[in-house]
Amino acid sequence: MSSLAGKTGLILGVANKRSISWAIAQAAASAGARLALTYPSERLEENVRDLAATLEKPLILPCDVASDAQIDALTGALDAEFGGVDFVLHGAAFAPKDELNNPFVQTSREGFRVALDISAYSLIGLTRAMAPLMKKRGGGSVLTLTYLGSQRVFTNYNVMGVAKAALEATVRYLASDLGPDNIRVNAISAGPIKTLAAMGIKDFSTIRDVYAEKTPLRRNVEVGEVADAATFLLSPASRGVTGEILMVDSGFHVMG
Repeated sequence: MSSLAGKTGLILGVANKRSISWAIAQAAASAGARLALTYPSERLEENVRDLAATLEKPLILPCDVASDAQIDALTGALDAEFGGVDFVLHGAAFAPKDELNNPFVQTSREGFRVALDISAYSLIGLTRAMAPLMKKRGGGSVLTLTYLGSQRVFTNYNVMGVAKAALEATVRYLASDLGPDNIRVNAISAGPIKTLAAMGIKDFSTIRDVYAEKTPLRRNVEVGEVADAATFLLSPASRGVTGEILMVDSGFHVMG
């Protein structure tokens, strides 16, 4: 496992013990990092605090990524406590339930706006805010989570597929902008992991069965494997790797 000893990082997207972001947080902490975790609402605060209690000196902060004011407040709190940040995991994603249940052609203007704002634009806003904190450390790493629904049609993934496609383009443009500052920006396409959110997608079990038959690995990856790959990308060991979409679910290769 890559070392993150002495490093500090921000983790967004921890909702419960099945979250990919939580698995990555555990792996990063085990590699030596001190972490800040965020919660987007009071409803999820208790979950995040309960999980964070198992970490070493975590910082727990509110952050709704749809609010520039909350992102600014988060940045100030991290600067005051850490004096800089070495890495950021962006695990924020959301689309209104109706946009996933109804046919894609019925996607509403507001549902489209919300999905793209929270799932894609938030990476821009968050990275812009965190870049000065990473520059204080001589550079850093930004990592986000995507899915193959950006490239292929999956029933009921709908507007989230469009949002993930926008997210992946955002990764490449941010990587181009921030590379000269030694800030790397990458994404992991994790495949059909059994998170609570994923289980809400129609026929999710069938999707997992198809993956196991078709991917080069001939099996589905486990969340721990995703977390290990993420820890590498968040560490100084990944220096030089930027603007890439790593498909963990198909044999750890770069997509597009």
